[in-house]
Amino acid sequence: MNYYILFYETVPEYTEKREPYRDIHLRLAREAQERGELILGGAFDPADGAALVFRGESPADAEAFAEADPYVRKGLVSRWYVKKWAVVIE
Repeated sequence: MNYYILFYETVPEYTEKREPYRDIHLRLAREAQERGELILGGAFDPADGAALVFRGESPADAEAFAEADPYVRKGLVSRWYVKKWAVVIE
C-alpha cells in the first residue's frame, strides 16, 4: 500500500465560510475512514489550508474525495493536489 497526501489551499475566511458545509465534509471524511482510505486529516494553524492522508494503491481515492468534497465544490478550496508520500517509518 502507498500513502498519498491531499493538500488543500483555502480561500480567506475559510473557517467562517465552511460552516454550512462542515457536516457533509466530515461525513464524507468519516465514510472514507471507515472504508480504510483516509488515515487522518485536518486544517493547518492558521487555517490557510489542510492536509488529508490516504492509503491505497493509487491516488484515486484522494482525488475522488476532493472532487466530492463540498469545500472544493463550493469554492472554499482555491487549489488542491495530491502527492505520493514515501513513508519510511510507520
